[in-house]
Amino acid sequence: MTAAGRQAWESEDASVPAAYRRILGMAATETHADVMRGYLRRYPDALIFEWLAELEELGLLESHAGEQAHDLDFTGSFPLPRLIAEDQARVAKDTVAAGGALQRKGVYLAADRLKHRPASPKTPAQTTVLIVEDDPDQLALADLRVKMAGFVVRTADSAKALRDALAEDGAPDVLVLDVMLPDGDGFDILASLRSHPGHALLPIVMLTVKDDPNDIRRGLTLGADGYVTKPYSKKLLADTLRQVLKMALPAS
Repeated sequence: MTAAGRQAWESEDASVPAAYRRILGMAATETHADVMRGYLRRYPDALIFEWLAELEELGLLESHAGEQAHDLDFTGSFPLPRLIAEDQARVAKDTVAAGGALQRKGVYLAADRLKHRPASPKTPAQTTVLIVEDDPDQLALADLRVKMAGFVVRTADSAKALRDALAEDGAPDVLVLDVMLPDGDGFDILASLRSHPGHALLPIVMLTVKDDPNDIRRGLTLGADGYVTKPYSKKLLADTLRQVLKMALPAS
């Protein structure tokens, strides 16, 4: 971010369009372009890159080559990103909608994040689901249900095990992440993944036993693609994974 860009962001200059202010807010923390794409999934990639080019043309940003690799940190507490007023209103509205959906159906999908994601070309048998759950019985149940739906399953029972799994085996096709882990907070893990260039675009579904509005708001702000509340059925979880990956649902 240039000095002019920082001034435009910090002054909340209303003459600067919301699309530009949104990106300037992320650039304030030296965000990688792929991280911006991860947070702004509701917009087409081509449009995001056009906005970045326009900001550079206006002298508000300067581009430079960035490093892809840096360590994941699942132990710290991550503050919520600072949202512009337009996005605060959107998240507040989505939080209400998500809370209602979780109470009625036990699942919520962030449709605006899924809108521009390319459909997965893989079949379930070619798709790896990494499930992070600390309760042995719940982990075994999730493992069984996802395998019964035809997916390939990897598991982790802690934040450390997740970090090791990503380092050793790479990213899965989709991550199912429990909110409460013994050595980490699921939302802090979500924030760490969304701020990492290598995992910023990873589809992530949060598993939770509660539908607290504050938790929902955190997840939506940080870029959760969906929520599933416990207890859940095999069909609900499998259908959620298929929809997050934009696979065709099996015939009823």
